[in-house]
Amino acid sequence: MKFSKQHANYQSEITQFIDSLKAKNPNLEASQLAGRALLWDKSPIDLEQQARNQASHVDQQAYPYQNKVR
Repeated sequence: MKFSKQHANYQSEITQFIDSLKAKNPNLEASQLAGRALLWDKSPIDLEQQARNQASHVDQQAYPYQNKVR
């Protein structure tokens, strides 16, 4: 599929907004990464603890108030 030059230079309003936001605040991406590091990028996962957690999982009954069916 071929695009005309008009389509090749097209930028949506959202893209224009983000580009202007980054131009006004060049440290924006660095501050976003720092914020992510505060909340999400934590210590490595303990695989043994994760395996113990999965092994100790107990399935819930379809209807929790029903007596257990044997």
